[in-house]
Amino acid sequence: MNGEMERQIAEANLPEKTKRDLRTYLADREITDEQFDRILENVLGEYQKTRIEPCEAVGVVAAQSIGEPGTQMTMRTFHYAGVAEINVTLGLPRLIEIMDARREPSTPTMAIYLLEDWAYNRDRAREVSWQIEAAPLREFGDITIDMENMQVFVQLNKAVCDRRRISVEEILELAPRKIRERRHFRDFDHEGDARNATLTFSPKNAESYQNLFQLSEHVRNVIVQGIDDIERVVVRKEAGEYILYTEGSNLRGVFEVEGVDTTRTRSNNISEISDVLGIEAGRNAIIYEALSTLNEQGISVDVRHIMLVADMMCMEGEVKQIGRHGIAGEKESVLSRAAFEVTVNHLLDAAIANEVDELNGVTENVIVGQPIQLGTGDVKLIAKPVH
Repeated sequence: MNGEMERQIAEANLPEKTKRDLRTYLADREITDEQFDRILENVLGEYQKTRIEPCEAVGVVAAQSIGEPGTQMTMRTFHYAGVAEINVTLGLPRLIEIMDARREPSTPTMAIYLLEDWAYNRDRAREVSWQIEAAPLREFGDITIDMENMQVFVQLNKAVCDRRRISVEEILELAPRKIRERRHFRDFDHEGDARNATLTFSPKNAESYQNLFQLSEHVRNVIVQGIDDIERVVVRKEAGEYILYTEGSNLRGVFEVEGVDTTRTRSNNISEISDVLGIEAGRNAIIYEALSTLNEQGISVDVRHIMLVADMMCMEGEVKQIGRHGIAGEKESVLSRAAFEVTVNHLLDAAIANEVDELNGVTENVIVGQPIQLGTGDVKLIAKPVH
């Protein structure tokens, strides 16, 4: 591609992404000036056709384009991701979750990609998975309850600790601290012996068996390796590289693990993405998750409809739901709010507050029975020409 072609692409009235794609497409191709002119002309023609006309009711069209295929989606909720049997919510329940901007999805999951040195080595990928998967203390040794001395006795298995690349000293320090901090249980004393790899817990109330059994339950289940929110990690090989799929999600914690490729790793928890990476990443996550959910069901929706919804949800700097606690409940128009949900409350509050409805939107004009102020309704006829 010569300098003249590059200049024409730069000056063309096209979106930047289209220009980038066009440059990539033409980079390693031998084409004549005539062929280039025809390609550029076709691209410009297609772009002009796809542009929205002034006064188009984009909101109504977007709602219709997502809502109508949504009626054909299955209610099949769970799907096992490959052989690994990781549950993922799909179909209509997942779409509702996305539009409701739930703080926590019903089946949080992550796809963790690894950097080059780790991605093609099974043993190193497995080591990263151990740093991520929550491993309770019971997996590192034997735990016995000594009822005579009112103690919970832990005998660590050094071979397991070595295999999972964690030292005995780390476990002796982590276990009591995490029982206090993460499990909020403080009524105990502890004693560790690193040489013999033992750890002894005793309840402060030495008379109570209930306390002893409660303490033993905390000791068995305290997480000493990995990230607390990630219950399970499955290593799968795809296209030659190892990818980790998780049950549970903790983006900030995973990003701190050595070997994780932070540029490709993703979570299905949109609120978490927005909190950790910012609102633009949250917007992209909404678009990606909604498109993936629809495509999985074999439904094709133009990405611009979903982009419009994502823009509406994110335009104030935080992810808001579509429903009455978000966008629909915060509209200027009284009638539009009342038409959505809790009609009487909205009308009553508006009457008390002496609110005025300007009748600018679609819903409120339909309610009062006059043309909407879009399309042909946008143009007002002042006077008829006299012949």
